[in-house]
Parts: sequence; structure tokens; C-alpha cells
Amino acid sequence: MLTVRQMKKTFGGTEILKGVDLQVDKGDVVAILGPSGAGKTTLLRCMNFLEAADSGELEFDGQRFELAKMTKKEIAGVRKKTAFVFQNFNLFSNKTALENVTEGLIIARKLPKAEAEKTGRTALAKVGLSERGDYYPDQLSGGQQQRVAIARAVAADPEIIYFDEPTSALDPELTGEVLEVMRGLAAEGRTMLVVTHEMAFAENVSTKVVFMEDGRVVEAGRTRQVFEDPKEERTREFLRHQTTC
Repeated sequence: MLTVRQMKKTFGGTEILKGVDLQVDKGDVVAILGPSGAGKTTLLRCMNFLEAADSGELEFDGQRFELAKMTKKEIAGVRKKTAFVFQNFNLFSNKTALENVTEGLIIARKLPKAEAEKTGRTALAKVGLSERGDYYPDQLSGGQQQRVAIARAVAADPEIIYFDEPTSALDPELTGEVLEVMRGLAAEGRTMLVVTHEMAFAENVSTKVVFMEDGRVVEAGRTRQVFEDPKEERTREFLRHQTTC
């Protein structure tokens, strides 16, 4: 479904991504692991064009693009097939939960309001918030706000959903409700790329693991293989440390 080849990105003279390769098949749940500063979030943002990669190739749905030469039309075409869930929710504070979910459908996808609202209510029900559609973000807990953000992503019916550390801004007691929604999406066969520090989620829900460090992919493989018998000693050290923390 999606392949990245030799993606590079530099900020202020510092090379953040140093030639990253990544392959995602339909139905994969890919957990992207690694220490802070590894380039995980930058990779995700470049894949969804929230940042512009300096070089590399992207192949998506059979189309191949040179990342540094993509047109606005090509970028818009790819982004319509994806959705992004941010660390800090990124909800409009002056709009209700339902309005946050439907805004993109009405403005960007030109859906009639009634159709968008029907889709939005279905998405809110999927994340357990069918009774919160008329609530504003400041009336919701952090976990509920993140579930609204996930509903917004699901409502767009994307081919891939990107999650950038979706539980990092949450208290531990709220993390579980968000992870449970993500488990449900994985069980439906949704294709997902998840930057996460939640090792239990990565081990028990993901189908593939990518371990990054210093702007490079150190190891990538099926989840069971990486967790039980990593090929690289650095991967082994990281997983051991995370398990004992």
C-alpha cells in the first residue's frame, strides 16, 4: 500500500531523517518505536506532508512520487486518503465534538451538512461518544478529546491513519480508553502507523514494529520476531530497558 524510500529531512543544518525506508501493507498496524530524538514524529509528519521532506520517494496506491518535487495537487490527492491524530488533539475550541468531526467533511470534502453529520455521529459512536456530540472540548476529559480526534480521522474513511504518540498528553487513567479504541480499529483491519511509547500496545496489537534511532531505521519486522528475537543488539537493549522501566 505504501512504501517510503530514502526519506531525508534536515532542520537548521541538523539531519533529522537520514535515509529512512519503510513499507506498509494493507491492514498493517505498524508501531514506530525509539528513544526521544530518533526522528519518529518527523517521519510521520513528512509522510503526511505536514513537513516537507528534502528527498526520497513515496509510493502510494501504485503511484510513485519524488518527495522533493511533488505538486500541491499530488500532495492533496495523497492526503485525502490519509488521516492524522496528533499528540495534543488539535480540536477547535469553539466547535462541538460533532462539529470538530464534520468540519473537514463539509469544507474539504464538500459533503452536504446532513450527510456529514450522519457520518460524524457514526464515528463518535464508534469511539464511545455518541452522547457527547454537543459538548465543547473544554467540557470533555483529555481522553474524550483524543477520542473525538480519532473519530474525526475515522469519519474521513482514510486508507491509512497516522497516530503521533496519541496518549502522551494523557494521564495514565485516561490512556487505556484511547488505546481500547485503537485496538478496536486494528481489529477492524484498519491500516495504522503509530508512534508510541506504549510497549504493551506495540507488542499485543501491532503487526509490525519499526525501531528508529538517530534518524535511521535500526530494525523492522513482524512484531513477534522483533520482541522475542530482535536481530540488532541496540533493539534488544531498548526493549529490555522499556520493559524494566
